Amino acid sequence: MDQVNLEQAKWRKATASGDNGQCVEVATNLPHVVAVRDSKHPNGSALVFTHQEWRAFLHGATHGEFNI
Repeated sequence: MDQVNLEQAKWRKATASGDNGQCVEVATNLPHVVAVRDSKHPNGSALVFTHQEWRAFLHGATHGEFNI
């Protein structure tokens, strides 16, 4: 995937995460991609997924695919 400009990203985190600082933030407002970053390092790198990849991840997470 080419370099993605995240300057317009609107980051959000789960309301269940509270204020403990141990969160993952997601930006879903960007065209063609979903970006994910560590809230402790907002200026660090972000992972970038296509919408199809993100939907597949969410499906796996909600259906126990990643349970240990």
